[in-house]
Amino acid sequence: MLRQLPQVDDPNLLTAAIPFADAGVYRLSDDCALVQSVDFFTPIVDDPATFGSIAAANALSDIYAMGGTPLTALNLIGFPECLDRQLLVEILKAGAQKVHEAGAVIVGGHTVEDDEPKYGLAVTGTVDPARLISTVGARPGDVLVLTKPLGTGILATALKGEVITETDMVDAIIGMSTLNKAAAEAMRQVDTHACTDITGFGLLGHTVEMAEASQIGIVINSAVLPIYPQVFELAAMGLIPVGSYKNREHYLPSVVNRDQVSPEIVDIIADPQTSGGLLIAVPAEQGQQLLEELAARNVEGFAVGRVVENFPGKIKVD
Repeated sequence: MLRQLPQVDDPNLLTAAIPFADAGVYRLSDDCALVQSVDFFTPIVDDPATFGSIAAANALSDIYAMGGTPLTALNLIGFPECLDRQLLVEILKAGAQKVHEAGAVIVGGHTVEDDEPKYGLAVTGTVDPARLISTVGARPGDVLVLTKPLGTGILATALKGEVITETDMVDAIIGMSTLNKAAAEAMRQVDTHACTDITGFGLLGHTVEMAEASQIGIVINSAVLPIYPQVFELAAMGLIPVGSYKNREHYLPSVVNRDQVSPEIVDIIADPQTSGGLLIAVPAEQGQQLLEELAARNVEGFAVGRVVENFPGKIKVD
């Protein structure tokens, strides 16, 4: 569908040549480029302040995935007339606090009346074009490090179905509310070849996109995937978000051994994530250093896979 839109021919639009870029990057000078992204969604938790924190952290994540530093943010709000405006205040206050934690500032925004609350941000940051990180650049021999556990989509579906409460998913709420700022700082201390953040397309989709963009193969070690508590049990109950089925339909054909992958693992890797972690490709000899850099910043890293020469543009799940 998007291929029907007019193509942009501007040499300063650096992401024009980057497949599946997490944000748009526009060069202003030899050593400075704008990084821009936008994201908003309906509440995935009941508490308005928690929702505001998660939505803001999620919107900021694309800037970090590209190696950038957030500078400004614009609020994007849809809100029903029938709801108490104090709920909106709590959402916006929490979002502003998260933006402040990122070292950026809210410079304005726009609100429309909507049947269901929606909140997010349009974020602008900067990056040195020479230090730009993207989905392109993963090399055979690299290790893949993930910085947050999986399963937020399944947990949010269970919460909406009143199978669990927010107390039951406190670990995931903390994870989704955590900025990828420290993880991005850690990856800049090593020779990072490629990076993406794990969001709506799940680990499955975003890994396939990295494989396609870098024209390499990726092997995911399912035995070591970090998963939030209760996720396996909830998935077994059939509490799978709609987005998971869409991810399977689009990306599962790119899994070379898809017929050998257990249904439980498919549920986990196809699960659409909200404010997920970074997936970072680094040389094997620097994998341990990256894990140490992450740990020094109180970020837990998980070595979940490796890059191979075989089956370029596709992945394998062991």
